[in-house]
Amino acid sequence: MPASLRNKALLYRLLLCFFLVWLRPAFSYAEAPVLSPVEEAIPSTAEGFGVEVKNAEVTSQGDSYVLSADIDYQLSARAKDALENGVPLYWDVHIKTFQHRDYFWDQTLLNTGIRYRIQYHALLNMYRVRKEGSGEVDNFSTLSAALDAMSAIRNFRVMNKASYVSGKRYAVGIKVTLDRDALPLPLRPVAYTNPQWYLSSDWTLWPLTK
Repeated sequence: MPASLRNKALLYRLLLCFFLVWLRPAFSYAEAPVLSPVEEAIPSTAEGFGVEVKNAEVTSQGDSYVLSADIDYQLSARAKDALENGVPLYWDVHIKTFQHRDYFWDQTLLNTGIRYRIQYHALLNMYRVRKEGSGEVDNFSTLSAALDAMSAIRNFRVMNKASYVSGKRYAVGIKVTLDRDALPLPLRPVAYTNPQWYLSSDWTLWPLTK
């Protein structure tokens, strides 16, 4: 290959690398939280309804790092009305562990979650909360008690200590979403246009350190 063509090929490769690095911020966190202090998180309950992740911490337990957090569910009037009329609401608690990398996309080490189903049974005058993954079911006499049961995450394993590499940056992110696609079909158009159905939180992230 002539020297001029080799130089052009090298130039194109350098330009491509620069272009990919320039694009990285736009894609790196498309489905992930931004690496920023938790203090900067903006509560999603500013309008009086929504979801907010509170009091989260990552601690060491045995051979693992575990997450504990509290989630504040504030239902809107529309959501409460639907629930009291027998409509089940599905909530997904998304949990991810990341390793930050300076020149490549951040590596997802864990992508899991907890799915809850809450429904009011008028004949029994009680709220039923089901953890979909395990099938565990609990009944409550009040809505606040039912939401409290969904609020506490305790000692959720997010990383094995053997996977921790000194000098690397790790973080754990949480996001809570209301699954509007699981609503009855006639209710979905309203849920996607009425702000009272915007009941999902933003990603909130905490550093994972030794």
